[in-house]
Amino acid sequence: MADGASAGGKPKHSIDQRISVLEELLNERYSCRAFKPDPVPRPIIERILTTAQRTASWCNSQPWQVLIISGAAKEEFRKKIYAEAMSGEGEHDFPPPREYLGVYLERRRESGFQLYNTLGIARGDKMAYAKQALENYNFFGAPHVAIIHTDEPLGVYGAVDCGAYVGNFMLAAQALGLGTIPQAALARQSKLIRAHFKLPDDRRVVCGISFGYADNDHLVNSYRTSRAGLAEAVTFVD
Repeated sequence: MADGASAGGKPKHSIDQRISVLEELLNERYSCRAFKPDPVPRPIIERILTTAQRTASWCNSQPWQVLIISGAAKEEFRKKIYAEAMSGEGEHDFPPPREYLGVYLERRRESGFQLYNTLGIARGDKMAYAKQALENYNFFGAPHVAIIHTDEPLGVYGAVDCGAYVGNFMLAAQALGLGTIPQAALARQSKLIRAHFKLPDDRRVVCGISFGYADNDHLVNSYRTSRAGLAEAVTFVD
């Protein structure tokens, strides 16, 4: 059966309808930094996971493994990872960017200042910056957090496939009325995560995703980041 086709061999929706839905989901999605405490019903979470499981991967290796942490287990994990982050300890399994230069630095600054300005944090207030960054380890109040991990022998390409999975997870969640935020910050506590969840030593933590129902009344969820135009990202070679 062709991709996007129904059991009868014909697409269920017109091309315009299909691309419009995808565009709408991509345009609506944002990094949610304030959630309602209400838990998401398990069938909805399972639908997100089932949808994301269709993600393409190299040789169909499907290298992602996912922990979904909720309830009392999430609260226990939150306390541990927050305390570890407060201590300043931690190391990523995958090297973080060495340095942000040029347009990448400009975009990073723009995004950060949008967040700080929205929250009324004065430019240069490093203590307030640090306090806000620590909210990553409170999962921004989300009732659920996913930890994405993969096998060490698969290397960077296993992580690339996991990145595609993360994108599809977030789009599926958006389609089902949920907010999400992907978090490299959680991966900085990879050793703690392996120890806490008794993962094998060869597991590599890619990132986390906090998710739940967005608190749309919270000021922090009121701003949106920009996107570069095609001319800044694409070169056509004919």
